[in-house]
Amino acid sequence: MKTIWEITQETKNLPQLHKPLFIEGLPGIGNVGKIAVDYLVEEFNAIKLYSFFSHKFPNSVFVNENNLVEMPVLEIYYKKFNNPKKRDLLLLVGDIQPIDEESCYTFCEEIIKIAKNFKCTEIITTGGIGLQHIPEKPKLFCTANTDKLLKEYLKKEMLVEKQIFGIVGPIMGVSGILLGLGKKRDMPGVSLLAETFAHPMYLGIKGAKEILRAVDTKFKYNIDLKKMSKEITQVEKEIMKKTTEWASEMPHATSAGAQAKKQEANYIG
Repeated sequence: MKTIWEITQETKNLPQLHKPLFIEGLPGIGNVGKIAVDYLVEEFNAIKLYSFFSHKFPNSVFVNENNLVEMPVLEIYYKKFNNPKKRDLLLLVGDIQPIDEESCYTFCEEIIKIAKNFKCTEIITTGGIGLQHIPEKPKLFCTANTDKLLKEYLKKEMLVEKQIFGIVGPIMGVSGILLGLGKKRDMPGVSLLAETFAHPMYLGIKGAKEILRAVDTKFKYNIDLKKMSKEITQVEKEIMKKTTEWASEMPHATSAGAQAKKQEANYIG
């Protein structure tokens, strides 16, 4: 099948990466995953490696701070640590998710090909579990496409909830399909999902911090979580009053994604 994705290499030469870990963070409930992985790109001064274009992009553009239009982007960045004790990183970020089933599957096929070309042995996808209230201390859940990998993330020091079955339903979008296709393509993967408030205007920074805490616990990247804590305090002062109003106006959270099986809301990658 002819690919619908135009992939542009943004570097002159491809980097030689040491045991790279692939982490996805695209928009979803609370933008939890996007916030987390965007933070890694900024924190580590990661370098743009690939950009993607498709006629399957949403039929809209953004207006930037210079009053000019910009196309939505999907990009992969990389970070070399030059340290044999640290795994290098491949980071998938962007403004959008593929808009339909076909484009989501074909996009994930391209991502898995890239991950395999760099000899990745693990993909981490990220996202939010939407609640009908603002969680004071978001819980972190995970699922995986291999039992072995799941057990690694359920160790005590990871502070991950032991049970996800019955908490969320199907995981839709790239965060889910990357794991499903990864199982078929022999690419182990895990999804880290943090609780957040299921309102389209809410920023799930606390949930993003929980995801980064777990990644840092396992892989020892020395992520500056104190810096993120300061950002949480600043943002919460600005939006807490507004989100309280949103909560009172929103008896039922709705959006594309996985329906929670309890009285919680839903999830998308």
